[in-house]
Amino acid sequence: MVMKGIIQFLPLRLTSQRGGDKYKSAHIHHPMPMKLLADYHSIKDCTIGENTIVRDFVNLYGCKIGDECRIAAFVEIQRGVVIGDRCKIEAYAFIPTGVTIGDEVFVGPHACFTNDLHPHAVGDWEVTPTVVKKGASIGANATIVCGVTIGEGAMVGAGAVVTKDVPAHTLVVGNPAKPIKKLR
Repeated sequence: MVMKGIIQFLPLRLTSQRGGDKYKSAHIHHPMPMKLLADYHSIKDCTIGENTIVRDFVNLYGCKIGDECRIAAFVEIQRGVVIGDRCKIEAYAFIPTGVTIGDEVFVGPHACFTNDLHPHAVGDWEVTPTVVKKGASIGANATIVCGVTIGEGAMVGAGAVVTKDVPAHTLVVGNPAKPIKKLR
């Protein structure tokens, strides 16, 4: 199924009806009348596979997501990204242009991929590809610096900063990430 601009994200301000610390219900304040209040997404020009679940508050554009994936809330997946089948992308993950993710990959919450080795605010930039192979797992808050390959079945520990290739079936941790264990 191809989704093209189904719902546009609208900035919102929520306030409680009763005030105080607990929200019993909320009012939505926005200058435009809105019909769709339950689900907020920005999904443009994406190919999304069968039985894939995409939660609210995502920003997906120009990407391809395989079958039976789970995309959590507050995820951004940019143009040209390819995600295989049966992947799970947790909340607040950032996956920019240039990243290819194989089948059955787990990307933990707040994981961040980069795509330019020498970023600048102004001027040209060069996308450096990153590949995550089948069955790999990337822990929460991990940073994957572009230009690396994370091997099949490899694991990246929470908070790790990956600057070099990760061999297949290897656990890496730390900053910079270093191998500490073979997983087979």
